[in-house]
Amino acid sequence: MNAVVLSETGAPDVLRLGEAPDPEPGPGEVVVALRAAALNRRDVFLRKGIAPSPLPVIPGSDGAGVVRSLGPGAAGVAEGDEVVILPSLGWGGGEEAPAPGFRILGGPDDGTYAELIRIPAENVYRKPAGLSWEEAAALPLAGLTAWRALISRARLLPGETVLVLGIGGGVATFALHIARQAGCRVLVTSSSDEKIARARELGADDGVNYTAGDWVAGVRELAGGSGVDVVVDSVGSTWNDSVGCLCPGGRLVVFGGTGGGKVEMMVRPVTLGQVSVLGTTMGSPRDFAGLLRAVEVQGWSPVIDSVRPLGEAAAAHAREEAGEHFGKLVLTM
Repeated sequence: MNAVVLSETGAPDVLRLGEAPDPEPGPGEVVVALRAAALNRRDVFLRKGIAPSPLPVIPGSDGAGVVRSLGPGAAGVAEGDEVVILPSLGWGGGEEAPAPGFRILGGPDDGTYAELIRIPAENVYRKPAGLSWEEAAALPLAGLTAWRALISRARLLPGETVLVLGIGGGVATFALHIARQAGCRVLVTSSSDEKIARARELGADDGVNYTAGDWVAGVRELAGGSGVDVVVDSVGSTWNDSVGCLCPGGRLVVFGGTGGGKVEMMVRPVTLGQVSVLGTTMGSPRDFAGLLRAVEVQGWSPVIDSVRPLGEAAAAHAREEAGEHFGKLVLTM
């Protein structure tokens, strides 16, 4: 099969299309012939060695395709089924947190930058009928992360105000959709006025350019002075500012660390404001099923920035790393 195999870390040009052995399904597994895959910031970290993984490895957490073959005991799926892949491997039966041994598809396990993938049968779900292959492939990691952050962890209520930091990335655009569908008012931040304008077109109520002065004051003003109910923060280094945007009793839901892996916080704004800091990552199979139901019932689809053939994975990585995109970058097979 054709695949992008990461054999060394470095710049985007280390991603080269080559040949890899066709996978064979083991007990309880299936092989899916992928039609499309999508990028995540995690893929960039893997390529650069920031998210360590044994090499060589096929990157990619997101994918959708057709079931090609089944291993012994693979249940609940049939050859020819059109499926989307859940990238949470070994989550376990609990909802509060993943089980020991949990990992995300695409490092150390071979991922979706390939024509074929071997995956546990329990990790394939019926593709929502209204989505194209590109849209279905864009959904899993970012959509699941946003869904768990807002629905399972922050427990959004209709009428609340949600602030999404850094609109334009995959999780942020999903968070905008999910919060709007939950009946919430949505504010966004960006360094780009164009991205804020695009967010308004997608349903955001307003936004603040964080390069144009005191963005925390700007958010509080848009929120009527008292602050927002929920902040979605994937940056990390912004936690203090995010707390400053919250109303009393507000919730800060955090994942990722694009601004760095270490955070220093002021204690008093958290304690005096009765603020909840909610950590999250990815999501459970139950979260994923809930996301897929919402997509089908509500009829919305992922925002796609651009689509390229698998052989142009390096160009897609360069765009992702530069932060030029709005929505998901997709690779097709």
